[in-house]
Amino acid sequence: MKIVDLKVELFRWDAVANVRYGAHSAARGASQSCLALVSVLTDEGVKGHSFLGAYSRSAELDALSLVRALKPMVVGEDPLDRERLLKRMMQRIKLTTYRAVGAVDVALWDLAGKVAGLPVYKLMGAFRDSVPAYASSEVLGSVGDYVEQAQRMKAEGWKAYKIHPPADWREDIAICKAVREAVGGDYPLMLDSTWSYTYEETIRVGRAIQDLDYYWYEDPLPPEDLLNYVKVKQQLHIPIVATEYSAGGFAGFAPWIVNQATDVLRGDPAVKGGLTACLKAAHLAEAFGMNFEIHHGGNSLNNVANLHLMCAIRNSEFFEVLLPDEAQKYGLVEDIKVGPDGMLKAPSGPGLGVEIDFDLIRHNFVADVV
Repeated sequence: MKIVDLKVELFRWDAVANVRYGAHSAARGASQSCLALVSVLTDEGVKGHSFLGAYSRSAELDALSLVRALKPMVVGEDPLDRERLLKRMMQRIKLTTYRAVGAVDVALWDLAGKVAGLPVYKLMGAFRDSVPAYASSEVLGSVGDYVEQAQRMKAEGWKAYKIHPPADWREDIAICKAVREAVGGDYPLMLDSTWSYTYEETIRVGRAIQDLDYYWYEDPLPPEDLLNYVKVKQQLHIPIVATEYSAGGFAGFAPWIVNQATDVLRGDPAVKGGLTACLKAAHLAEAFGMNFEIHHGGNSLNNVANLHLMCAIRNSEFFEVLLPDEAQKYGLVEDIKVGPDGMLKAPSGPGLGVEIDFDLIRHNFVADVV
C-alpha cells in the first residue's frame, strides 16, 4: 500500500464560544475559527483522517506548513510505516509544527485501524475500554460561580473537577478554599494555574491547596523554568503536573525526569507530535513510575484520539473535558459523551471509530491548502 495524496481542507468552525482558560487563551474577539480536515489517501482506497486546529488556534498556518514541509515526505510511502514516517517528519520540525506532525500521525493511526479492522486502542494494545472523566473549568467570574459549577459537576457524576483560576494568587486560594468546602473532603479537586505565578506565589498557593488535599497542582510556573520546578518539588508534597507545553516534544521529557522537576508528565497528540509520540511518552513515564496525564486535544477528533490513547495505557488516571462541554465539540456526527457514571467509553469501530460530519465540512468549506 502507498500513500497517493495528503489532502488538507479548511472549514469554518462557527459560533465558537468566547471562553478562556488562562492568559494563554485570552477570550476571542471573533466568534469563528477554522479547522482543517487532514486526509491520507492510498492506492488501495483506504483513507485515514484527522482534524487540525482548535477553537482558540485557527488551523491556517499549521495547515500551510503541513502541506509545504510534510506532504512531500509522506506521499509515496507506506502508511503503515508510522515509526519511520514520524522520525522523518520530526526532522522537519523547524519548518512546521508539532500540531501538523500530530495531525498526520493521527490520520495514519486511523488508517491503520481501518486496514486491521480494529479500533486504534486495540491496535495499540488495549488496557481498558472506558476511562473516568474530569470537568475542567473555564475562567469564571466569581468564587460563587466556581462553587456552583463544582457542585453541579459532582452531582452529575463527574469523577473530579479542575479549576482554571483568574491567576491572582490570593483570589485563587480563596476560590480553592470555597470549592473544597462546597464539595466536601473526599471529592478529587485539581488546580491548573496555567503558568501564571512567580516562584514565591507558586509556593504560597501550593501550600494552601496541599492543606486542602487537592489531588494535583498543574503548571504553576512557565514551562521554561525547570530550575524553579525542581525547587517547588523540594518544597511541596502535593503532586506536580507539568510538561504540557515543554519544549522538544517527546525528546523534551528527559530533563524533567532526570532533574525530578515534575511528578507527572503531560501532553496530547496535538502538542507532542501525534499518538506515536504520546504512546512513547506514556511508556517512558511508566518506566519511571510516573503517570502520563493527557491534555485536552483542542478539537473533537483529537479528543477521540486521546480516548483511544488513554484506553491503551495503564498510567493515566483522568480524561480531561473542557467546560462548557458542548462548546468544545464540532465536526462529528456524534461526539464522545461522558456517561452518568462519569465514564467515557472508547469507540468500537475500526480506526478512530467515529463518523465525521462531511456534510458540515462541505457546507463550511473554506479552501484546499496547497
